[in-house]
Amino acid sequence: MWSVGIFDPYSRRQNEVPNIANNFVGASLGDIDYTNENIAIEVVSGGVTGSGYHTGYWDCCKPSCAWIGNSLTDSPVRGCALDGVTSVDIEEQSGCGDGGSYMCSDQAPYAVNATFAYGFTAASFVGGTDYSMCCRCLLLEWTEDTNGHQFVVQVTNTGGDLLNNQFDLAVPGCGVGYQTQGCVKQWNAPETGWGQQYGGVSTEAECDELPEVLQAGCRFRFEWLNINTPGNLLTFTEVVCPTQVTDISGCRVSY
Repeated sequence: MWSVGIFDPYSRRQNEVPNIANNFVGASLGDIDYTNENIAIEVVSGGVTGSGYHTGYWDCCKPSCAWIGNSLTDSPVRGCALDGVTSVDIEEQSGCGDGGSYMCSDQAPYAVNATFAYGFTAASFVGGTDYSMCCRCLLLEWTEDTNGHQFVVQVTNTGGDLLNNQFDLAVPGCGVGYQTQGCVKQWNAPETGWGQQYGGVSTEAECDELPEVLQAGCRFRFEWLNINTPGNLLTFTEVVCPTQVTDISGCRVSY
């Protein structure tokens, strides 16, 4: 999957990574409004900002930020039963182990318009602990995307297996990675998930292989996230979480 200087955008395992700037900083950016067809984004003053890159995954496991001890709030990220809809107790063990808590189907990305979308992500940062960013939100903007795509994501999973400033976007059909049992148990998926274990499906037509409830999220990858930039390099800026994501995840943080 790897050649020197070529980055596979949908692998959770990398032997080499793009040359990115790692600046986990508390810059006082002030409150800035980004507008995109009446969509307002409020930047967190003193929040994190920097440069990184994105990959993708969907392993069906209970998100690590669904544990109350990780989210540092009284209401961590929702975990769901096998149906992907019914909320389960926050102490329920992960379906990737011996429990019955899985990723909720609505924690897939969705586009508001041609250049703006909401979603969820696993993330790992330089200079900060993974858990400290649970349930916080970031604005992702691709550095060489001339169309100006903006993606607001909430961190619902930590990045213990990720590299510096890596955003592993939660997108159905992007590969299960090393957690191979979650989607098998929840959706009777093939052992290595839909498509390749690392990388997922390779065409939009293959999204039809996923459960119907996940197919729109899978198509998002091809219809909106198909950003042809070297290494999928991006900038990230911490923003106040909009209700469009917190109403789905159930997790909110105070600033």
